[in-house]
This record gives sequence, structure tokens and C-alpha cells, in this order.
Amino acid sequence: MNLAVYTKSLSDSRRGLVGWMLGTAGVGMMYASTYPSQKENTASLPAALRESLHVDATAAGYLQASVFGLILPLLAMVYGAATGSRAVAGEEESGQLDLVLAHPLTRTRLVLQRFAALATGAGAISLLVWLALLAIRDSAELTSVTAAELLAQCVNLALLGIVFGAFALGLGAAFGRRTVVLAGTAAIGILAYTVHTFAAQIGADRLAYFSPFHHYIGGQPLRHGFQWADTGILAATAGVLVALGTWRFARRDINT
Repeated sequence: MNLAVYTKSLSDSRRGLVGWMLGTAGVGMMYASTYPSQKENTASLPAALRESLHVDATAAGYLQASVFGLILPLLAMVYGAATGSRAVAGEEESGQLDLVLAHPLTRTRLVLQRFAALATGAGAISLLVWLALLAIRDSAELTSVTAAELLAQCVNLALLGIVFGAFALGLGAAFGRRTVVLAGTAAIGILAYTVHTFAAQIGADRLAYFSPFHHYIGGQPLRHGFQWADTGILAATAGVLVALGTWRFARRDINT
């Protein structure tokens, strides 16, 4: 079997993956291209008002707030949840999982290869986002953000999608019910984003470190480039989630 499950997963999802790549990159380009007009609107505000609202009119500040701060991480989370929930739980509910496991394939290898396909997809989506933003960087007046800084944020975007994909895949491997997976992933995603957004406002700054969104964007890669500690934490989190799901999957009865 070697990498048969991995290649088959990518082949079966190729149309959907192309759609995710083009759609996500297109959304990123659309929002990023409005920076010149947004900068003019911001400049027209009184300085006192800008200061009170903590408005950051720089290219990095705009990208962090409007492009990488909400819409793209939301899309990454949805991609991870949808792909991860199908990887095991979707096939188990449809009754196809027993046919896959009838081949000389261990459960561990099945989960790991499905996860590798998910991670490849997340990486491909983020790569196209990076290339798309580079293509409009000059015309959108984003040259103050270097290509390396954009790449650092896009790598974190891929890792964010992988973390939520790992959570969904692990949850599906552990329980085998896609509704449970989607509901659980959505709940954790909302909780994680809320913690990241409001922890500082309620005087619980340290709580934000438990949110993957903090490690995704809290280190401001668009200003400072790669933050290797945050990148490592995101990667390690995904690995732990997949490992736990795989451990449970290898030990439970499968009702197909």
C-alpha cells in the first residue's frame, strides 16, 4: 500500500482542492487590493480618533486586521474541519471504511496518510495565497511587507488549517461520527478565536497562549517574519491531536 491512500485521497479531492485554492487566493487578493482606498479613508480621520480606535494604517496592520485576521483563518478552519471530518468519520458513516481496511493496511497508516493529504492541501492553498498576494503587492501598495514576511504568515495560515484539520480527523477517528466532529470543531474554533480576541481585554493575557490563533498571528509575522516558537507550537499541536486520535482509532470497535 505504501502511499496509495495518500495519493488516492489527493486524487479524489483534486477538484475540491483546486476550488479551495482559487477561492481562498481570490478572497485574499480582493481584500488586500483595497488597501490604498482604506489607507486614504483612514488618513482622513482625526489623529485623536485614530489613536483612540487603535487604527493601524500600515500595510502590515491592514493585512493583519482584514485579510489574515478574520476571513482567511476562517476559511482555513473550515477547510480543515471539512477535510478532517471526511477522512475517517465520513467514510465510517457511509460504510466504506470497512472496504478500505480490508486491504493490507493498518489503521495507523490510514490515519497518517489521510492527515498527510490534508496537510498537503492546506499547504497548497496557502502557497497560492502567497503567490497571489505577491502578484498584487506593488499595485496594492503593500511593498512595506516583504515577500518573506508574507510567506511567514502564509505558513502559519497553513498550520492553522492543519491544526483544525488534525482536531477534526482525530475526533472522527476517536468517535466515528461526522456530526460530532463538525460540532466539536466549530465549538473549539469559536472558543479559540474568542480567547485570542478578548483575553487581553479581560486581563487574562496568558490565557491567549492556549489558543492556536495566538500562535498563528500573535507574533505578527507580517512585521517580524517567521516566529519559530509559534510555528513549532502549531506543528506540535497538530501532531499531538493526530496521535491521540490514531491511538483511540486503533483500539476501538468500528461499526460500519
